[in-house]
Amino acid sequence: MLPIALPGIVTGIALNSAFGTVLEPLGVGLGMFTVVVGHATFCIVVVFNNVVARLRRLPGSYEEAAMDLGAHTFRAFWDITFPLPRSALLAGGLLAFALSFDEIVVTTFTAGPGVQTLHVWIFNNMTRPQQAPVVNVVAAALVLLSVVPIYAAQRLSSDTTGGGRV
Repeated sequence: MLPIALPGIVTGIALNSAFGTVLEPLGVGLGMFTVVVGHATFCIVVVFNNVVARLRRLPGSYEEAAMDLGAHTFRAFWDITFPLPRSALLAGGLLAFALSFDEIVVTTFTAGPGVQTLHVWIFNNMTRPQQAPVVNVVAAALVLLSVVPIYAAQRLSSDTTGGGRV
């Protein structure tokens, strides 16, 4: 739970320090690799918490029944256990993407010189009046593109039994 509670600046400084002490002796500097690893560090917690919460609500009797009917452990997991928390994985992934896109501070501390991600580019160009139309178009495109996974998540998690609302 700690990465959720820490402010972005603390996480960014800690990741910068860790990358400096671990990766610098190996000859790997700050770059896109450290940005991806840094964002994965605090985003994996969101996905993990969603999936664990869903798995705790699932009864173990489903998997036991599959094994009683002759399924081996992997088959019982793949056919019974894995489909049940799939929507939690999707929701965690969407939340992790939103958190990652919002963390410009962590990106600033983990990206090396010359590495420019989309949200850093938007942040840098917001103060330039000549770039305002370009930034507005990029922001509008991002909003439109974000509707697609939200719609897909809603369709995947909705009730597909065909029954009407009561």
